[in-house]
Formats: sequence, structure tokens, C-alpha cells
Amino acid sequence: MKPMVGVVVSNKMQKSVVVAVDRLFHHKIYNRYVKRTSKFMAHDEKNECNIGDRVKLDPSRPLSRHKHWIVGEILKRARVYVPPSAETLAKTNAETEASVSKRTPSSPSKK
Repeated sequence: MKPMVGVVVSNKMQKSVVVAVDRLFHHKIYNRYVKRTSKFMAHDEKNECNIGDRVKLDPSRPLSRHKHWIVGEILKRARVYVPPSAETLAKTNAETEASVSKRTPSSPSKK
């Protein structure tokens, strides 16, 4: 078996991840390329993988009933959303209030 590249779709297990691998093949009847996705369980020794990471899978001996792959390397890390802290929110709110108070209405209000 040759190494494969896929995207981590689940990391809820200890030292294991589920990786989705896409492949294209030519359909002879439809004369189109068709995309198929296969999911493989892989061993992640250091629990480094997160959902969305692009990883390279290397074949190995059977590690369990479903695990026959090892995460060789993480090719690209996923962008993880980090919510802003309370200090940052307070600072931005103070800045916006200051900029709003500096503005003066240039046109008279409609009645």
C-alpha cells in the first residue's frame, strides 16, 4: 500500500483519528470524473491532530480491528477559532464608544 493524504474528520478517541481520503476516478459510461471519499482510522501516538488538519497516512501492521494506518506527518494545520478574551472585548467596546462620541451630527434630525 502507498501513503495517502487526507483530512482529519474526528479526533475524539485516544491516540486515534479518523481521516477522510478523497480520490478521483474516470467513469467509463458517464465519461466524467467521479469523486469518492473513504474514511480510515489511523494511529496518532502524540494526540497532535485536530479536526481539519491535512495529514499523510503511512501503512502499518494491523494495530486493532480497524486501524491499519499511522499518521506520518501533519502537512497543514487547520485554522482554529479562538474566541476573544474579556479584556480584548472591553478594550474594543471602549474604543468604539470613544469614536462614536467624537462624531457630531452634521445634518439636523428629521421630525
